[in-house]
Amino acid sequence: MSFSKSISLVGLLVVTGFLNSALSQVGRRPEPSPTPPSEEQEAVRVFTEEVRLPVVALDQYGHYDPTLEPDDVLVLEDGVSQQVRSVRHIPANVLLLLDTGGELSGLGGSSKQTSLTRQVAVEVMNQLPAGTSLAVMQFSNNVELIQSWTADKEVVLKVLKTKLSPGKRARFSDALVAASRLLKDKPEGSRHIVLITDGVDTAGAKTSRADAIKQLAAARATVHIISYTEFVRQQKEGRTPGISIGEVSSAHDPITATDPTLPPGTTRNPSFGVSIRFDPAMKRQRKAYEADVKKSQQVLTALAEEMGGRIFLPINSEEMISQAREAARDIGAEYVVTYRPKRPLAAAKRGEYRRIEVAPRRVGLSLRSRKGYVVPSERNE
Repeated sequence: MSFSKSISLVGLLVVTGFLNSALSQVGRRPEPSPTPPSEEQEAVRVFTEEVRLPVVALDQYGHYDPTLEPDDVLVLEDGVSQQVRSVRHIPANVLLLLDTGGELSGLGGSSKQTSLTRQVAVEVMNQLPAGTSLAVMQFSNNVELIQSWTADKEVVLKVLKTKLSPGKRARFSDALVAASRLLKDKPEGSRHIVLITDGVDTAGAKTSRADAIKQLAAARATVHIISYTEFVRQQKEGRTPGISIGEVSSAHDPITATDPTLPPGTTRNPSFGVSIRFDPAMKRQRKAYEADVKKSQQVLTALAEEMGGRIFLPINSEEMISQAREAARDIGAEYVVTYRPKRPLAAAKRGEYRRIEVAPRRVGLSLRSRKGYVVPSERNE
């Protein structure tokens, strides 16, 4: 090869190399950070391994404690102390689950009233903090979602005034299942149910009560119950079935009805007396209802305690409305406490239950939470 050709070849290589270098500089992307390629997978894994525990925090006066910190909370999972990672106060998602069944059947009589249930639900709604997301579900002959999630209290108020309607049956178990499904779309730790009911389930439910409660536990919602059960018992004690005292119609007065000296339908003086009515079928029905109410109070109490809420047992309408304010206060006083369990969730058996104990580390602080949780079968819940 001649010297001139060598020079030309070297020049060409230099120019080509320069152009390639320039082009690579123009189109070069920023170098990726030295983060491991599995960062996204690790983030998902940490997220699913985090337990989010709703905890009500009250001060020594029974008011919401706004100063809660991670060091204030002791969490035991299956007896083992856990490291609390964060404490947050986030807006709540509250489902008003309203029992409007049984009123027309004669079972509840005047004990369970849709009008009173409406007043109690309105009181709960009015006392909830701004920014709370609300939904309304009623159950009687069927379970019906009458208001989907909204933060507009005026919309909820209109629905409560216009769409609540009584029915003969009470699909209690089916309502628990429907509530569980509705709440699963909401962030864990913010799920609440305010249940206004006597807890009685009429025949024909699609799901047994035990299965319904199991599904509700899996939804990991806090359940607050305003119960009609003591209301029913108080009315029973103050009532003498089948006996009424007062003015007796002349048509039913045997003396006036057969007195030939008086025009039909008239009497010399108002007749007062005791009217005794015997209705064996109604009496048996009422006794069966009262027995069901007694059993349901035990179930409702256990349900509220297990799910981190409270059961309220008012004996009259005034107490029922005042205790609605207490339920709303508890919702407003709830934090979300997070920790990463020392025994990984990935190692849990399907449907495994883990027992939880929560205690304050600070004098004057009162904490309340659920008794345990079911490890989710889907890790992204």
